[in-house]
Amino acid sequence: MAAEVKFKSILSLIPDNPGVYQFIDSYGVVIYVGKAKNLKKRVTSYFSKNQSGKTIALLRKTSDIRHIVVDNESDALLLENNLIKKHQPRYNILLKDDKTFPWICVKNEPFPRVFSTRNPVRDGSVYFGPYTSGLMVKTLVSFIRQLYKLRTCSHNLTKQNIDAGKFKVCLEYHLGNCKAPCVGKQQESDYQENMDQIKDILKGNISTVIDHLKMTMAKYSGELRFEEAQSIKEKIEILSRFKSKSTIVSNTIRNVDVFAITQESDNAYVNYLKVNEGAVIQALTIELKIRAEEEKESILGFAITEIRQRLQSDSPEIILPFEPDILLDKVKYTVPKAGEKLKLLELAERNAIYYKLEQKKKRMEHSPQARTGKNLEKLKNDLHMSELPAHIECFDNSNIMGTNPVAACVVFKNARPSKVDYRHFNIKTVSGADDFSSMEEIVYRRYRRIIEENQKLPQLVIIDGGKGQLSSAMKSIDKLGLREKITVIGIAKKLEEIYFPGDSVPIYLDKNSISLKIIQQLRNEAHRFGINFHRDKRSSQMIKSDLDQIKGIGPKTKEILLKHFESAETIKNASVEELENLVGSSKSKVLLDYFRK
Repeated sequence: MAAEVKFKSILSLIPDNPGVYQFIDSYGVVIYVGKAKNLKKRVTSYFSKNQSGKTIALLRKTSDIRHIVVDNESDALLLENNLIKKHQPRYNILLKDDKTFPWICVKNEPFPRVFSTRNPVRDGSVYFGPYTSGLMVKTLVSFIRQLYKLRTCSHNLTKQNIDAGKFKVCLEYHLGNCKAPCVGKQQESDYQENMDQIKDILKGNISTVIDHLKMTMAKYSGELRFEEAQSIKEKIEILSRFKSKSTIVSNTIRNVDVFAITQESDNAYVNYLKVNEGAVIQALTIELKIRAEEEKESILGFAITEIRQRLQSDSPEIILPFEPDILLDKVKYTVPKAGEKLKLLELAERNAIYYKLEQKKKRMEHSPQARTGKNLEKLKNDLHMSELPAHIECFDNSNIMGTNPVAACVVFKNARPSKVDYRHFNIKTVSGADDFSSMEEIVYRRYRRIIEENQKLPQLVIIDGGKGQLSSAMKSIDKLGLREKITVIGIAKKLEEIYFPGDSVPIYLDKNSISLKIIQQLRNEAHRFGINFHRDKRSSQMIKSDLDQIKGIGPKTKEILLKHFESAETIKNASVEELENLVGSSKSKVLLDYFRK
């Protein structure tokens, strides 16, 4: 194929070693990063026949191919992940991480603080998480502070500052929540021992902490330090209760990571479970957007590397449904066929499926169609209608002191303007400023025509005006026998009152409700449409009035002038040559003489 010829010289130089390859576009931008056990075989495979549309699109954009050789497959996997994070290539898997998860931070400082954060900072601090529940993080931090008396202040507790007496004890010390290391009442070695236990608890090694505390309690009892031994005993009881609430999945599985994957079109969902001492201590599901042709083994491999790096997992064993394309060094991969490990995998698979369904439901709920349906359902309920108002029409009159009376009808379908269905009306049977009779006329003309032409009637009709305009509109509705087929309401501008036929007491919708906003949008659109039509008609009438007074200018000449000029003022300011070219020298002289006078 043409692409293979284009890159023939590059392909011939690629070695058979493991490594990473990059596709570069004409601007020098990395658009795809991949890994391979054998670079030559993998890159050459892109130029075989019967490639997918996504691969063909990728190759069309590619102007250069570069590669990096590494020592082993595991290094290739890690390097690929780092390069994807650095370059964010257009055609690579996209991690859809649209929310910031909470972490628990053990701060890198003398006498470390323990607190929750959503913004990890690379300053040497140790982070545990992320947790999918903010409530879980709050509970854990409260639990740790109940067990251990930790400082919460932000003072720089260096030995020099403490020895210099820069600090004083605060209220937390007097309340018994802190042992005041700021004034030397707690040694750093004692504080650090507590921090080691806290880290073990956050890693899920609760049994290790309990065993250590039991040894300490026995030691204190032997030394007749009964108050301290009692304090340790209370900690052991709290930890034991906390451990009993953990999700125990196995009595034999000690320290493993579990991964499961489910796919749907261009999205993949990977669930991760961290199991320690037989209990699930951490769970996370991520969504991946597949933007180029990727095998499921490659997708799972990417997810495993990403999650283990992010969560700093060092579990020696991974349970998964199938082996990824490239394996990490010094990690055992297990594809279970039966037993407790299979049950763990099935649990992870259920979590991935539930998350997929949850995301699908969220997307459907936030789609424009769903939002429109929800808004119309609210309008239907607020107006006590029997069917959804998918087709709404709104009428408005427009005139100035009774001159050039016109009306407008705007149409919304599925809560959106349907401008092709908008209609203007010249009032024919009413003279002067009579809004009520004008409304009666246009409503009758509109729906008589719809009935004659066998078109669909709207579910809702909005009349711009109060009780008077609504009553006039209902006369026409009743004449046509449509009262039971259409819901008709009136909206009075002053207080945005909604009137129903035959009811003198209006209803008031919440000023912030979507129902009122839809009604207002229709009313304002009808007003705009009617005003523009009235303005155009009035301008045309004014031009005609001026031209009608000029002797020697007949109907045909007037028509030519009106087509070319938009106003009498434009004709007045036109040059002699322009007028002569348009209507001849004699008529241009008549026009110029008239406007000079």
